[in-house]
Amino acid sequence: MTVDYSGLPHHKILCIDMKSFYASCSAVMLGLDPLECHLAVVGDPDRQGSIVLAASPRLKKDFGIKTGSRMFEIPKDPRIRLVEPKMATYVRISTEITRLFHRYVPKDAIHTYSVDESFIKIDGATHLWGDAMTIARKIKDDMEREFQLPCAIGIGPNLLLSKLCLDLEAKKEGIAEWKYEDVRKKLWPLSPLSEMWGIGRRLEKTLNRMGIFSVGQLAQYDLGKLEAKFGVMGNQLYYHAWGVDLSEIGAPIMEGQISFGKSQILLRDYKERKEIKSVILEMCEEVARRARTHQKAGRTVSFGIGYSREEFGGGFHRSRTVDEPTNITMDLYRVCLELFEENYNGKTVRKISIALSNIVEDETMQISLFEPKRWEKRELGYVVDRIRRKYGSASLLRAVSYTEAGTARHRARLVGGHKS
Repeated sequence: MTVDYSGLPHHKILCIDMKSFYASCSAVMLGLDPLECHLAVVGDPDRQGSIVLAASPRLKKDFGIKTGSRMFEIPKDPRIRLVEPKMATYVRISTEITRLFHRYVPKDAIHTYSVDESFIKIDGATHLWGDAMTIARKIKDDMEREFQLPCAIGIGPNLLLSKLCLDLEAKKEGIAEWKYEDVRKKLWPLSPLSEMWGIGRRLEKTLNRMGIFSVGQLAQYDLGKLEAKFGVMGNQLYYHAWGVDLSEIGAPIMEGQISFGKSQILLRDYKERKEIKSVILEMCEEVARRARTHQKAGRTVSFGIGYSREEFGGGFHRSRTVDEPTNITMDLYRVCLELFEENYNGKTVRKISIALSNIVEDETMQISLFEPKRWEKRELGYVVDRIRRKYGSASLLRAVSYTEAGTARHRARLVGGHKS
């Protein structure tokens, strides 16, 4: 089977990524060249186990230190600078960069994907500024002249191909453009599959077990079998392998994959079950709040534990589907506790992750004779959310947040999970 590209969108979309954004911003603030200095942004320089939030390009190249490395892995070299994150400043710079984009396109043609990455649809701007490559060069030059920040830009006919172009070519070349006719030559050879945007390690392993090891093999696989195995996601995987994406600016790229989650690397080792459960409850509260903010509920709760490296790491990740969609904190907590008690082996915990998926609109609720106050519990969650939005996230907390094990009070003082 082949795909007819003639009837598909042929937009001009730029995917703009700031290179090592946190590290580059910190370098500029210190008067350093972001492309030449050796700099790491570390969550907490006072803890050897603290995570590297961003590393400058030269630090990655010369020392192999990258985002996610630990501070104790950084060599004791006088050329290396360690700095604390300044999240509020990074957010302000990101906002100013978005203002720069407004010079070229209207607001509704910009989608801020993350603090350091944006999509821009330039279809209506080419008669003013030139072709896509010309506009990309202008934006890149503006960024370097006004902010001294380097960036990479991928250009494609849709959101997916512009992002893949960015990740697979533009990050090496600076600016690159992909068209539909490039899919077979540039995308299909890609392996391992986790290198493709939208495919994680777990999904990659499942596809490998089906005999699929490259994007080309995925594109040539039987569509019916993919849909039988993965449902709507199987259809998306197949057409994404062909470079097909009908998403519009501002829409989620993998609509069938919407979920709400939270992952937290703990500030210290947690050994006591009571303390671990306290953090789990706080995190369930946050995941439920995120779902309620979007007027959504979910049926599948995923729960993961990561053990301390001092005990050789490891951990587990399990999921459970409930009968009725929910965004009630205690519903999530009950499922997470079940998975915790069934799988926890007593080792020291350093990371916890919780996610709610299998998402539906939060419009109706099945009332049970055995739980007549379920509707009130749901509404209470929305009331608590409104109070926190008005008076701050720390204005109303559960009692466990005031215990030694609680992390919510500390995290309420952070921006993006880190010091401001």
